[in-house]
Amino acid sequence: MSKKKSNSLEDLGGFVFSTNDNFEFEKEEAQDLLPPKKQFLEAKFSNKGRGGKTVTVITGFVGAEEDLKNLGKLLKTKCGVGGSVKENEIIIQGNYRDKIMEILKKEGYNIKRVGG
Repeated sequence: MSKKKSNSLEDLGGFVFSTNDNFEFEKEEAQDLLPPKKQFLEAKFSNKGRGGKTVTVITGFVGAEEDLKNLGKLLKTKCGVGGSVKENEIIIQGNYRDKIMEILKKEGYNIKRVGG
């Protein structure tokens, strides 16, 4: 098999080498938190890849990781169940999609039901 040849810096995935000793890396700014009225979240029911266990997955949150974790904690507390925050998704154990939608609407978020 032949190796694919890179034609541009974009093929490196944004990684660039520098020989400049005085180069200072600029960190990306954290995403600003959108107010709840401008957030468009989706609530999904899933059991794929989880050993048959059902979960409710909330996606579409725009903002800092800390704010996402706080929202996940609020939902877990209100539903009285466990869950986690991974890869910009809130995962709540069990099928609590309708209850979560009510909670998020009271908090001011725009949320829609996805799937069955």
